[in-house]
Amino acid sequence: MSTPQQDELRVAVVGAGRMGSDHVDRLAHHTLRTRVSAVVDVDVERAGTVAANAGGAEVLSSVDELLASGIADAVVLATPGFLHEEALLKIIDAGLPVLCEKPLTPDPESALRVVEAEVAAGRQLIQVGFMRRFDAGYRRLKETIDSAELGELLMLHHQHRNPEAPAEFTDEMVIHDSVVHEFDAVRYFTGEEITNVSVRIGRTTSRAGTVRDPQHVTVQTQSGLLADVEIFVNAQIGYQVHTQATFENGLVKIGEGSEFELTTAGRSGHEIDAGFVTRFRDAYDLEVQQWVDATLHGRIDGPSAWDGYATAACCAAGVAAQRNGTIEHVELAPKPSFYSSHTGSPALT
Repeated sequence: MSTPQQDELRVAVVGAGRMGSDHVDRLAHHTLRTRVSAVVDVDVERAGTVAANAGGAEVLSSVDELLASGIADAVVLATPGFLHEEALLKIIDAGLPVLCEKPLTPDPESALRVVEAEVAAGRQLIQVGFMRRFDAGYRRLKETIDSAELGELLMLHHQHRNPEAPAEFTDEMVIHDSVVHEFDAVRYFTGEEITNVSVRIGRTTSRAGTVRDPQHVTVQTQSGLLADVEIFVNAQIGYQVHTQATFENGLVKIGEGSEFELTTAGRSGHEIDAGFVTRFRDAYDLEVQQWVDATLHGRIDGPSAWDGYATAACCAAGVAAQRNGTIEHVELAPKPSFYSSHTGSPALT
């Protein structure tokens, strides 16, 4: 596999919806050492509209067509999650690095098949798009935890609020589409797997529709650390993601600093982000730039396929906990040593 020149990565974006079009704009106008070589979507008219934002990008209708063309060194996969397994297996077989938007796949069974395929291929090709790991606040908290400067981390408290959920939003989607980020955050901060999940539901908002909202999710890690999540998908106040970490010798809060505070005429208040794209814009930019640079050097420098599988297993336990009102164990296959060896794809030359 080669690139037209050593310092440029040809990237095909598969999926021309909201996230795909956002990534095309980012790659074309905000990311160094790369260019968009193709936009792929079954809706070729939509793909053409998105590709127009990246001059010279080809418009293709399928992953098969893309892989046969040979015009990409790497792929950003931004299709709906239920389409990921088939696409990822083909991309792995072709030996192309891929940044896969979350989820890796919608369930642990299919996610494990992807993990097994990558292990069989002998090199890490997949990075999963858990962009919060690239947020400045998240990274600073991670450094504080790892340094033990405040003593041992004792608890984590998360608040995740969306302005409004679509009419078709379901209880399962609360877990799969929203709390999945907190599952990954707990794993990222602690370096441990989550062993069990529980979900409690109390008073609900009149705006909830068919969703029981808000919900309170509690998880426990291998060492016994407890973390909880207030998930409120119809909060009406904008998009908020806050984390509070309780240590032996202190307390750290992140997320609130991204909001604009104004004091005037005897009042003080904050502007709140309208959605995740603005709240985590810088994190997305850093995520993609680091992925491009790592890929050019034959590495995966972010959340792995194993991370995608582990969070899918947490989601399965979370949905079961919603349904049964019980503490549900997270069922994980043994972790391949492959994911501890930092193996990557060959450097692009």
